[in-house]
Amino acid sequence: MSTPLPTSAPTSPPAPSPTSPEQPAHGAACPRCAAALTADPRFTAWCPACDWNLSPGQDGAPAPTRRERAAADRTDRLFEEQAAGGDSPTARRDWLLASAAAGLVHLVTVGLLCLAVWLLVTGSTVQRCAGVVALVVAVALRPRLGRVPRDQNVLDRASAPALYGLADRVAAELGAAPVAVIRVTDEFNASYGLVGLRRRPVLELGLPFWEVLDDRQRIALLGHEFGHHVNGDHRRSLWLHSAVSALAAWYGMVRPDRPGRAHGDELSLLIRIGALVGAVVLRAVAWLLLQGLYLFDRLTSRAGQQAEYRADALAVRVGGSEAAGGMLATLLLFGPVCTAVGRIRAEERRRPRTVRRGRGPERPEQPEQSERPKPPAPELLWERLREHLGSVPATEHERLLRLSARDHAAVDSTHPPTHLRIALVERAEARSAVVTATPAEVGAIAAELAPHRARIAADLLAG
Repeated sequence: MSTPLPTSAPTSPPAPSPTSPEQPAHGAACPRCAAALTADPRFTAWCPACDWNLSPGQDGAPAPTRRERAAADRTDRLFEEQAAGGDSPTARRDWLLASAAAGLVHLVTVGLLCLAVWLLVTGSTVQRCAGVVALVVAVALRPRLGRVPRDQNVLDRASAPALYGLADRVAAELGAAPVAVIRVTDEFNASYGLVGLRRRPVLELGLPFWEVLDDRQRIALLGHEFGHHVNGDHRRSLWLHSAVSALAAWYGMVRPDRPGRAHGDELSLLIRIGALVGAVVLRAVAWLLLQGLYLFDRLTSRAGQQAEYRADALAVRVGGSEAAGGMLATLLLFGPVCTAVGRIRAEERRRPRTVRRGRGPERPEQPEQSERPKPPAPELLWERLREHLGSVPATEHERLLRLSARDHAAVDSTHPPTHLRIALVERAEARSAVVTATPAEVGAIAAELAPHRARIAADLLAG
């Protein structure tokens, strides 16, 4: 889960005016089926009867590619398997193939390192120079394991005992290891990862997402994230994750750049031909590496989506069915949140700032001090966001749900479409929460997050 909020302008445009020539008037008749359109002028006017204008400006979008259609078919089949309570018969096969492919990647990296050492020890002067180059390349292509973050967004256990205490209770309920570090971000999401050789768990909480959830939904969110530690997600294993990161590093080194200007006449024909041949070779190598990344994505996507469904089931177990479903439904509101942040930012920029005027000879009539109204504190951004999302009508929720179903929209390519995740939670047997937070605990967590809330809100408002 990783979806950053914009820092300068909303990614989703503000709702069109009812008189805009590009958009229909709210409450008017649908031009396709003559049914009444939705009536809230703050949001997109669309037709619930025939889905006309479900996504403005995209009715003529190109048809999905063969790769996209195949991915959608696999996603639908996996959902039916999960809904039936079974396991994917091909998930283990794909995992074994991905592990074998990861072994090849690691073998190439180790082989390049051994070659560099051999050339440096036994080679001639020219061979040793080549060994230095090979050693630099091998070091540059080493797997990136990540490291424990150390910045102003990190909360340690001493400064946030209530938040860590709640996280530890959720982890204990699921049989997961206690989190090593909790970090807050400005993203409308949350994530969980393992970093370093010791694979220490790091939990990242996007404050824009955390702040618009209620207390029970926050516990469900923690259950989902800690669920990634116990749900058999092979993508997070050291073997696979390091191989994919190494392959991505290879591709980044040989990726063909944008075509530049032609060489000047002062360069010889031989140099230009050599550069052309080198560019062709690099493009060929880059294409092969890109196909390797596609292969890893193809082999791990089924297991990855299955792991997300299992993490959702663990969120239900910890926070209850209603809270888990509400948390997932909130993910669909990324567009309205971006729009709200953009509007609040624009309002704050138009608001007059405090001005103090001293009495001087050029202004004898001025009082000694006069003040304009002060702008609201940055913390009020979160209250405004909660109010805005609370006022989103049911028709807009339905539009976003149908849009997810039509486009198979997900948080990112590693997640199942959000509408399928919600549907699977609704199909499962209803459960009550087993982990709850007391009002005192909720208040303590809010106090611990207060400095970070103010700072991140100020950054979002400042753009």
